[in-house]
Order: sequence, then structure tokens, then C-alpha cells
Amino acid sequence: MTTFLTYTLLGLVLGAVYSIAASGLVLTYNTSGIFNFAHGAQAMFGTFLYWQFTQAWGWPTWLGLIVVVGLVGPVMGAALHAVIMRGLRGTADVTRIIVTVAVLLGTVYLAQWIWNPDETRSVDMFFGAGAKITISGVVVRYHEIVCLVAAVAIAAGLRVLFTRSRAGVVMRGSVDDPDLLRLNGHDPERAAMLSWALGSTLAVLAGVLIVPISGGSLDADALTLLVIDAFAAAMFGRLRSIPRTFAGAMVLGLTANYVLAYLPSAGTVTGNLRVSLPMIILFVVLVVLPQDRLRGAAIRTRERYRVPTVRSAAAWGAVLVAAVYLYSLLLSDAGITMFALGMMFAITALSLTVLTGYAGELNLAPLSFAAIATIVAFHFGVEGSGLAARLNVQGVLLAVVVTALVGGLVALPALRLRGLYLALATMAFGVFLSTMVLRDTTEHALFGLTFTLFPDGSLVVPPLKAGPLDLRDGRTSLMTATALFALIAVGLAALRGSGYGRRLAAMKDSPAATAMLGQNLVRLKLSVFMISAAIAGLGGVLMSAATGSVGPENFTIIGSLGLLMLVVVAGIGYLSGALFGGLMAGVGSAVLVATFGELALDHEGMSSIYTTLGHLVLVFTALIGMGVGKNPSGFVHDVVEGYRPLRGARPVLYGGGAVGAVLYVLALTDVIGAWTFAITALCVAMLLPVLGRMYREESRGRATPLELLGVDEPYTDELRARLDRELGLPAAPSRAIPRPAPVPAERGEASVTA
Repeated sequence: MTTFLTYTLLGLVLGAVYSIAASGLVLTYNTSGIFNFAHGAQAMFGTFLYWQFTQAWGWPTWLGLIVVVGLVGPVMGAALHAVIMRGLRGTADVTRIIVTVAVLLGTVYLAQWIWNPDETRSVDMFFGAGAKITISGVVVRYHEIVCLVAAVAIAAGLRVLFTRSRAGVVMRGSVDDPDLLRLNGHDPERAAMLSWALGSTLAVLAGVLIVPISGGSLDADALTLLVIDAFAAAMFGRLRSIPRTFAGAMVLGLTANYVLAYLPSAGTVTGNLRVSLPMIILFVVLVVLPQDRLRGAAIRTRERYRVPTVRSAAAWGAVLVAAVYLYSLLLSDAGITMFALGMMFAITALSLTVLTGYAGELNLAPLSFAAIATIVAFHFGVEGSGLAARLNVQGVLLAVVVTALVGGLVALPALRLRGLYLALATMAFGVFLSTMVLRDTTEHALFGLTFTLFPDGSLVVPPLKAGPLDLRDGRTSLMTATALFALIAVGLAALRGSGYGRRLAAMKDSPAATAMLGQNLVRLKLSVFMISAAIAGLGGVLMSAATGSVGPENFTIIGSLGLLMLVVVAGIGYLSGALFGGLMAGVGSAVLVATFGELALDHEGMSSIYTTLGHLVLVFTALIGMGVGKNPSGFVHDVVEGYRPLRGARPVLYGGGAVGAVLYVLALTDVIGAWTFAITALCVAMLLPVLGRMYREESRGRATPLELLGVDEPYTDELRARLDRELGLPAAPSRAIPRPAPVPAERGEASVTA
């Protein structure tokens, strides 16, 4: 009985902390309509600051708590809303999610920069671990009593705030109908900022309370994921009800501790299950809870994508293969291997283009499907041993098929989910796979066979060999990955232009209208999930084979979120967005960080500067993701629009091509290095649209005198702006101007003379 009471008390304490964290999520979502995926990162950063104040600098506990919870938490939340979140109105669900994911990643990178992850840190309980009382043989510490009292007080206070106070009504109205709120004399942005300040405060408080209970040392990734477990408690109340959120948190905490107390302790299954349990409950709750009705009308968002034709996709695919081959001639063996890894990440990123860019369905765990394919290929596709080991084609095909089936199985219970709920369901699956399946090193027996999913905690996947094709050679591996990317991209372009692709686009715009027209939404969602999972599985197998040895750390949910963020930044509706996003995820940041690390070792006098630059690369990558709300279509869209006017400036294009050819010859003859060539060519490519616009303006100025503008050619906004500049008039707002009717030459000349 004492054991039962002890674990019940621990479960209630853990549930209390989950309740505090989940209440902050409910608060921000109810008042801004944005689900804060960075909630755990805010808790982590505040906890690290609390350690810095109380442990490193020796402040009193009460002072550190007041500063962190009473000052840092509110300021952090208010600043997030003022700088980032308020600009997300009119954006799609994926954009809102990615911005908060970018905040999560940026906060984690910043914490790892400030506090060295290799050093051990811990946070003590309030009043010390020895401050306790005993009730019926159960030891209760003062810190645990504080957790319980704080959770009950916060739940009651938020309930009163939302239902009995004017401020709570204004907060809810800020997301329900901000225009009506303004008509009544209230500022919805101020109300949303207040809610974000309160939500951040609750997150920081939860982080400070939960670390001493968990007993582990401070780790940025682990603490972030620990607070993310509160997502399950928030979904109990469907992000609306504080009492149901409190009850769900208690159920979550009690269940986790009962599993630890009463399940067999032999092996790693019980421990992994205890860690994975919140995500399992989250998935079940999302599937069981009633969902909102289908959207009846398309929601106008600011995302705009241009769909390529099959012919243009094939032409650009051929250009890509040729360009990669030419560039590979400039690289060392290590550079070719890294480039190949980036192309394999790009193949995985294509799974996000078809699923999210074309169909509007969300998947926050693409690397989890890559992990499934890797496990299948390792167990059923490896021939030989040692240096003679090879991965066969049959194993790769089997891995792709199994991954597609698993994608269908995962999507099957989640077919009724949409938007944020679907994103949370896929995230729950990804975290479960990382914490339960990929950490399973126990030997199992099934149908007389013994096997281990992840023997010794890692998988050694040899390169693929199919007849004369041997991917052990770096350049062969690179060109194979590039050719596969081009072929899949052309196939996806053909799919998007087909009837099936148009049905996917219709489902993305208006699910209700699509269903009313007789389309089977279940079949559409299931099929596109399977296609996406198969592509991610193929990229995962190639990526694992190129790496050689992979472990659970290669397929974490943080890695999946980072890949998704970079693809959205590039343009998730573009095939080229998957290319640039995958290259940035697999090559860009890793190469830059490694380069600065090597420079720090080689130049001791400037090691601190190079180390700082390495950390800045990661933080800057996250900052780009935070700014995607201002450009939700991605930078590929800007590049396409910037190059479109160059059709009328062919000399500029020819000059840019000539400069690129000269630079390539210099690099091929070792006059300049590969890095110099790449950076210079990138600068030339970015400068071409500017030069093209200058050329067109100059040519138009030479061709048409000022007095003939609008006579010999259509009177456009650009011509009107030029006239305003020449006459010194203030710039007028842009407006549509009808095309003038043709004027006979004689009459035109007479009017000009007059």
C-alpha cells in the first residue's frame, strides 16, 4: 500500500507540473489562435537562467525565482508576440507551425551556445531535498507540495480569468473576432500580448518545478521534450477547457508513474514506455476526441506557388544533373560525400512537397519514416559482412514498400484529423518512434526467430550495389542521388498536373467542397500519405547508407522539425524548395559549423571568434525560419519572380553565363578554390535580377521619350511611377490602369505636337 501511495503522490506531482505547462498552452492558443510549439523551449531557457542565477552566481532561491518567473518569463512571451506572432495573421497552418518551430530551434541553439552541453548542471528542490514530511508512511517534500498547490491555484485562477473577468473575455475575443473587438474599443493585439506573457510565465515556472522532480541534469534537448509532454494534457481539454486540461494532466502523471511502478523492470521496454507514454496518450486523445467540421470555404492565405509543367521540370532536372556533375569535378572526396548526403536529404524533403505543398496535409516527422526504411533495409537487404558488405536493390525496394504501408497505417487513424491536430499526431508518432522503437536494444523472439531492432544502439548500413552501379564511390553516389531526385521531381510535377493532383489541390483549398463533389477524402489522404512515406523512406535508406552508421540521434524529432522548417523557408510548394531545403539541412549548416570548428582549432588566437561564428550559423538559420511569416511562399518564389523580368534582358543573362563559365574554368584549373567559386557564383546569381531591372529601365528610357510615355506603349504602373519621379511628384498608390485604345498615327502625331 505504501508503494501505491508513493507512486500516486509522485504521479500527482508530475501531473501538477504538466497542468501548469499545459495551461500556458491553452492560454496562448485561446487568445491568439497559434499553438506554441516553442513552449518547451521557453521553459528550458528560463530554467537555465534560473540555474545561472541561483547556482552559478549564488543568488537566493527566492530572488532567482522572482526574476525568472516574474520578469524573464513575461518579457520573453510579450517580445515573441510583438516581434513575430502578431505578423502571422492570414498565413496557412504550416506557416504558423513552422514559425514556432523556428523559435524552438533557435532557443535550443542559443541555450547550447551560452551553456556548454558537455558540462553537468542540476537544479535543487525548493527548501532542499531534506525538507519533507511523512504522511501514512509516504514521504512528501516541500517542493512537491509547492507543485500541487501552484497547479490548483493556477487552474482555478485561469478558470476565473476566462469566465468571470472582463480581461478574459477580451483575450478570447482577440482570436474569435478581432474586428468586432476593435469596434468595442479594445486592442486585440494588446490582449494577445498579455496572454503570451502569461503563457510564457507558466512555461518557465513549469520548467523550474519539473527538473528537480525528474532528477536529471539540465539538458536543452531533453528538457524541451520533457515539457512538450504537456501537449497531451492540453489536448484533453481540446485547447479550450482549463478544468479538463487539469484532469488530463493528472491522468497523464499518474499513468506514467504506475507504468514505472508495476510493469516488469527487466530490459529497456518499461523505461522507454514510460518516456513514450505521453506521446501515445496524445495520439490516442487526438484520434478519439470529436473533430471540427470540414471547412466549407477556402481560407485566403498569403502563400502563392507556381506549378511547373512536366516539360519544364524535365528540362530543369537535366540542368540540375549536369550542374551537379560539373561542380563535383571541383570537390574533394569529402566534399562529394557531403554533397551526396545533402541530395539524399533533398529526396526526403520531396515527401513534404507532395504531402504539404500539394495536398495541404502536415507531417512533422519525415525522418521517422526514414528510420523505418533504414531498419527494414538493414535487416533484410544487407549481403556479406565487413568491408565486403553491400545493400541490395531488393532490400531498398522492400524498405520503400514497408515504409509506404507504415505511412498508411499511421495515417489511417489520423485520417479524420486536420491542420494542427494532424501535425500533433505525426509529432506524437515521431517522438514515440525515437523514444520507444529506436532505443529498443532488447532481443525479441517471434515465431521462433530472435531479432533486435537496434542492436548495440546503432545500425551499420553499407552502400548500395546493383550490378555495375556501386555507391561506395562518392561521385557515383552523388550522381545517383541527383538523378533520383530529378526523376522523382518530374514524376511529382506530372502527378500535380494530373487529375489526381488537381483533386489534391482541391482538397487543400476546401475539403468540404471536394467531398460534396463526390471525391473520397479518405482515399485521397491515405494515398498521398503513402506516397510521401515511400519517398521519405527511399531518401532515408540512401542517407543511412551514405552515413555508414546511424543511431537514434540521426532521426530525432528535432531533426525532422529542422528539415521541415528549412523546406518551408525555401518554399514547400516548389520542387526546388525541397532541393534547397534538403541541401541546407544536410550540407549547409553542417559544413559551415564544421568549417568554423576546424578554423578554431587551427587558429588558437581567434578560436573564440570562429566558435562564435559557428554558433551564429545555427541561430541565424532559426532566425530565417522565424521570418517566414513575412514571406510564407518561401525565397524560391522571390527568386522565380526576380528572374522573370530577365526574359527581356537577354544580354544580362548572357553576361552572367559568361562570368559563370570563366569562374568555373578558373576553379577547374585550381586558380580559385571550390568555395570561392560557389560563393562568387552565388553572388553573381543574386545580382543578375538587379542588373536586369536596370538594363530594362535604361533601354525603355532610350527607346521611349518622356512625352510619348503611354502613347506608343501601354500606360502601366511602372510608367506612371517613372513620370512621378521625373516630375518630382509624391509616389501614388498602385492601381489598375486600363489599356488605351489604339490611336491612328496621324492623330497621335497631331496630339503630341499640340
